[in-house]
Amino acid sequence: MSRRQFGYLVGFLLVWLAWAASWVVVAALAAGVVGYLVVRALESDIDFGELTERFRSDRRP
Repeated sequence: MSRRQFGYLVGFLLVWLAWAASWVVVAALAAGVVGYLVVRALESDIDFGELTERFRSDRRP
């Protein structure tokens, strides 16, 4: 294997690992949100009206 081929392989693997790691981060964030909502629901402290109000685009200031 030449140095150019090795350099290509190293670059390819670094980008592939960064891409794979980004999916792990997204999955971890999604799991964190689900865990947060489960705990809020178990504590009976969840207000779906408040949650939907936060994400509505036609809110008034």
